[in-house]
Amino acid sequence: MSDALNKCSANETAACCCVDVGTVMDNSDCTASWSRLFDNRQQAEAMLASLTEKARGVESEPCVITPTFSEQPDGVQLDVDFTFCCQAETLIFQLGLR
Repeated sequence: MSDALNKCSANETAACCCVDVGTVMDNSDCTASWSRLFDNRQQAEAMLASLTEKARGVESEPCVITPTFSEQPDGVQLDVDFTFCCQAETLIFQLGLR
C-alpha cells in the first residue's frame, strides 16, 4: 500500500490519489473546435446557429466564434472554433455537444 501512496504527485492527496482540479484545468486550452461536412450551405449555417446558441448559453464573457465555410466536391465543410474565457466553459460546451 505504501508504494501506491508514494506514486501520488504533490498535487494529489495520499488518501485517495485524487487530482487537484487546478492541475488538470489550468486555462491553457480555452478553444473548442468543431467540424462537419454538410450537403449544402443552408444546412451548415443552421448548424452554426445552433452551436452559437449553445455557446452563448455557456459563456460568462463573450465567446469568440470563428466559423469557416469551404466548398467541397460533395458539400460544404463547416469548421468552427469557439474560444471561451476559461477552460471550464470550454469543457461544459464540449460535454453539452455529446
